[in-house]
Amino acid sequence: MQLKMTIDEIHSFLDGVFPQVEGQFEVLALSLEETIVRMNVSDAHLRPGGTVSGPSMFALADVAYYIATLSLIGPKALTVTTNCSIDFMRKPAPSDMIAKARVLKLGKSLSVGDVMLYSEGMEKPVAHANLTYSIPRD
Repeated sequence: MQLKMTIDEIHSFLDGVFPQVEGQFEVLALSLEETIVRMNVSDAHLRPGGTVSGPSMFALADVAYYIATLSLIGPKALTVTTNCSIDFMRKPAPSDMIAKARVLKLGKSLSVGDVMLYSEGMEKPVAHANLTYSIPRD
């Protein structure tokens, strides 16, 4: 198996298909084993108490796993989340967040994997998500 998209191709694809999130996410690394994505945290991502909100962390997990899946199948915009379970493990810092996504099983119609979320500068993860994506037929 080999990657079907480069980091530049993924950025261009996301900017074209999801212009509403342009500039919020940056692919830092892409390989068959792991996809690393940064979410540029702003005040819009924070909740009272000065921490990144749950919905923002969910968005990062979802986007990171979408990118990980597309890197293996190519630019299929209608690849969609069919399941996501997220465990929030510790309070994130009010800083950029890093997602490390792994595709554990890739089939013809489903992609199954997980994402670990970290606050930049923190060693321990702040959340863990398990995801399943549905892959459209050609």
